[in-house]
Amino acid sequence: MNWDQISGQWKQVKGKVKVQWGKLTDDDLDVLDGQRDQLVGRIQERYGVAKEEAERQVDTWSRDLRH
Repeated sequence: MNWDQISGQWKQVKGKVKVQWGKLTDDDLDVLDGQRDQLVGRIQERYGVAKEEAERQVDTWSRDLRH
């Protein structure tokens, strides 16, 4: 699934994001509103990983995302 699709279906995808990154709050997910760069930033903050690692995680997750 590409990021345009994820962003367009954010309300449906939020639960899958929460399963993958459980430290993200519902408020985090509402603020992110499907924006990839903000998701990467929140993962960095909550998990203490480098930007490159957070981007890798998001890319892997989005590539493997299924409906």
